[in-house]
Amino acid sequence: MHALMGKATNVRNMTVIAHVDHGKSTLTDSLVSKAGIIASSKAGESRFTDQLEEEKERGITIVSTAVSMYFELEKDTVSQIKQKTDGHSFLVNLIDSPGHVDFSSEVTAALRLTDGALVVVDCIEGVASQTETVLRQALGERIVPVVVINKVDRALLELRLSKEDLYQSFLRTIESVNVIISTYSDGTTGDLQVYPDKGTVAFASGLHGWGFTLRQFANRYAKKFGVDPEKLMGKLWGDHYWNPATSKWTTDPTDASGVPLERAFNRFVLDPIFAIVDAASQSRPDAVKGMLGKLGVKLSPDESRLEGRALVKAALKAFLPAGDALLELIVLHLPSPVTAQRYRAATLYEGPSDDACARGITSCDPEAPLVCYVAKMVPAPERGRFFALARVFSGTLRPRVPVRIQGPNYRPGHKDDLFIKAIQRAVLFIGRGTEPIESAPAGSVVALAGIDQFLVKSGTITSDEAAHNIRVMKFSVSPVVQVAVEVKNAADLPKLVEGLRRLSKSDQTIQVRTSESGEHIVAGAGELHLEVCLKALQSEYAGIPLKISPPIVGYRETVKAVSSSSALAKSASKHNRFYTCAEPLGEALTDAIEVGKINASDDTKTRARALADEYGWDSATARKIWCFGPDTTGPNLLLDMTKGEQYMNSVKDACVAAFQWTTKEGVLAEEPMRGVQVHIIDVKLHSDAVHRGSGQIMPPMRRSTYAACLLADPGIQEPVYQVEIQCPESALGGVYSTLSRRRGQVFAEEPIRGRTVIKAYLPIAESFGFDGELRSATAGRAFMQAVFDHWEVMTGSPLEKGGRVEEIVRDIRTRKGLKPDIPPLEAFLDRL
Repeated sequence: MHALMGKATNVRNMTVIAHVDHGKSTLTDSLVSKAGIIASSKAGESRFTDQLEEEKERGITIVSTAVSMYFELEKDTVSQIKQKTDGHSFLVNLIDSPGHVDFSSEVTAALRLTDGALVVVDCIEGVASQTETVLRQALGERIVPVVVINKVDRALLELRLSKEDLYQSFLRTIESVNVIISTYSDGTTGDLQVYPDKGTVAFASGLHGWGFTLRQFANRYAKKFGVDPEKLMGKLWGDHYWNPATSKWTTDPTDASGVPLERAFNRFVLDPIFAIVDAASQSRPDAVKGMLGKLGVKLSPDESRLEGRALVKAALKAFLPAGDALLELIVLHLPSPVTAQRYRAATLYEGPSDDACARGITSCDPEAPLVCYVAKMVPAPERGRFFALARVFSGTLRPRVPVRIQGPNYRPGHKDDLFIKAIQRAVLFIGRGTEPIESAPAGSVVALAGIDQFLVKSGTITSDEAAHNIRVMKFSVSPVVQVAVEVKNAADLPKLVEGLRRLSKSDQTIQVRTSESGEHIVAGAGELHLEVCLKALQSEYAGIPLKISPPIVGYRETVKAVSSSSALAKSASKHNRFYTCAEPLGEALTDAIEVGKINASDDTKTRARALADEYGWDSATARKIWCFGPDTTGPNLLLDMTKGEQYMNSVKDACVAAFQWTTKEGVLAEEPMRGVQVHIIDVKLHSDAVHRGSGQIMPPMRRSTYAACLLADPGIQEPVYQVEIQCPESALGGVYSTLSRRRGQVFAEEPIRGRTVIKAYLPIAESFGFDGELRSATAGRAFMQAVFDHWEVMTGSPLEKGGRVEEIVRDIRTRKGLKPDIPPLEAFLDRL
């Protein structure tokens, strides 16, 4: 395997992605079994990549798990690969990712490390909401998808679909996937749509361990008929029919006398499968044995004695092993690192496209400067330590050689967030153990030990002083649900602090902070996400009993109008004055900043042009942006609108620092601000620099900003989930009544295969316990999936006494240990 890592053309890095419960982990078992890591009889049942106790109990994947596998392919198969290859041995680095929306950040991290995605779709449920989410993330990272339509055994044994109905079901699913691909792909990677007749779609049953592609059937029939397999593949899908009377192919569904012809896919592909299923279901082992004998397949003596479904499973697994179909899909149709990095480099690297690192990434050159990206931390066997799961994009990584470890806040030429240390060791995840390796050339996915104390969640490792960072990942979920945790025994506080540090490392989305009142706040993507993380905190990372508050929702402060007048604040010495006003930023621009479309690091002129063209800004105004906030990247802007003031540059840093502080803790309840632009309209500054120190500038700037927000009709934004609920028609009444009780708004309802799918917006504050209430209202017949969708301004003003919004603000202030009432305008506004 280590030797193969040096042949990047024979490496495949891929992630398995899908909606929850569509069968990723069971399907992955077939590949792991083919690699000889687990016994064939265990494939589909052991769920090898689910290694946590929590995953086994809940039956869902919670963390992404990597496994490296070695395969040898037949020379006939290798000859069909259109990319450059070297020999017939292949190394597949597979990452099995979660399907539940709360763990989407794990999918993002896995996709960053890989070049291809195996998209698993349930043939009964079809394309679900999370299928679209993960596929959109994959296409955003320029990942090439291939599709497996899973759970075909249910269509055969439970629904008893006819051959034509099954074909139409496959066709609908593939069309749905292709609609998503054509919507979200950027065109740089060519046509990424998937087609069975091109070999990019497989049909499988992960649980039963069988599956096939059209290429396998085409190769089988090509030998028999003496024709080209590629041509035959094209005939085995779509409106192609075989006319036995004339022994010719036709696209006409009837023959000359009007007798219907059977579709080629049904006749040549589904017919043998249906015949085996019928004979095995009726427990006719001799008939099954005879059919398999003609196909050149044998059952073991033990398998021959099976009956019913067990015989169906054994026969189809012997005839069409899923591992073969999946391996063919991965090796033939997913790109090697050499191919993928040519078009991925532009979206990965932050630096100029022509420097040594960029060239090394583009060409996947093991001799170029080292550039390696750490996407996530994986708990190591030693308690409290972590492996860093990383991808080497350029150069060769060698343990015990000093390298530059650059955190996400590192800027070239600065020393912040930079460490120069040696990596202790590099390992491959093989099975449930690890194997140490001496070097990892470009294109490898490896785990690194000894850098967990320098990186929190992710970062770039390089050997070049001029290297820029690999871009920070963009997640599709936000940490909007919070809880406060405290120790039951005061002596355990140091253990809690250390446990929270480890928890923060272990999960990309989790946010841990200490509030002004000393509370430890843990924020996660949803109820399930928090539940799993807090369980790990108590049992593993801190190992102590904790008191956990009920879930708290994070709100955002905003303004709904332009300040009614400018807000004046004076410095303590009365020598400096600031006049500011606040106004809304607009939802479109706020969203664009949050998704990274408009960036603080963008070139000023380029950004001004984008703001003018797309958001209706005046380009001269757009060039006056001083900073984004909070954390220098948030969705609030500070603009210098003063004219002819000569000392503005000398106070800029202090004003920016005050703005960061203000936007992090708003005036209403010290919640972060969102969607606000603050204009410095006028200033009066002392001519002597001694009187313009940060102590004289920051406080008035902060008070002036607060006053401007209070003058601009302040408001509160609450986070809102988009909820997708599946239920039979008879349970619709229970769903609607539960939603209406919790301020839910239904915006779509569509019937899909005997069930109704309802899409609604649900405020996160109302979502706690919603799942349980929904199940009791529908007698357990409704299944829901919720994902954070948007922020919505609440109706009403926080300044109206007795109003609902004022009540929420009062509750937040009381919880934080502040005075319950919002400070009056006079507390911030100075008079001339």
